[in-house]
Amino acid sequence: MNLDDLMSKHLTRYFDTGRTIPAESLQRLLRFLRSTPSSVNVQASRYHVLETPEGKGRLADNLGERFADNGEKIRNASHVIIFTTRVDVPDSHLQQVFGREKADGRFPDPAKQAHWESMTRDFLNLRTYGYKDLGHWMEKQAYLALGMTMMAAAELGFDATPLEGFDPAVVDAAFKIRETGYTTTVLLALGYPDPTKTYRNPISRLQSDQIFTFA
Repeated sequence: MNLDDLMSKHLTRYFDTGRTIPAESLQRLLRFLRSTPSSVNVQASRYHVLETPEGKGRLADNLGERFADNGEKIRNASHVIIFTTRVDVPDSHLQQVFGREKADGRFPDPAKQAHWESMTRDFLNLRTYGYKDLGHWMEKQAYLALGMTMMAAAELGFDATPLEGFDPAVVDAAFKIRETGYTTTVLLALGYPDPTKTYRNPISRLQSDQIFTFA
């Protein structure tokens, strides 16, 4: 899908239950999602990929009472990804990240690796004790990955619809997410639009001079 098509397209609200994303396309999307950047390479997100009727049904049944209407989107989507974010950054997680960086040769010079690790710890301490916004900051990294993944899905030929209509505590309990040190941040439904229920009205946005400021 080209950029002009994206600029005139509504988010998909009704998925075609008769179409499933090909396995290779899904794997390409997941490889892309794994590659998305995060500040100081913190990699504070994990992703639950729901592809079976049972998995999607469990999520649809556990969105929280006020968000039950979103259950249809979940059930009808080809796949759904639960984006989860760490509730904190324990040293064990940092050691995993640093160990992976060393194994991949990100910093061939050991002194540069050591300097990077020191800078990373200092930055995380600032977020934790200075700005006191560590959780919110990590959620922003998840949303960065979300936006990039939506664009990647369009490139691969299927739609991606983000959903914030859910109760995190209920979803966490249904999938035992809190026990892993994470919590649910946002959902991403993937699939193909139902051609009989596609929105064809114009996109409505504020004028350019109301949203852009040049300096």
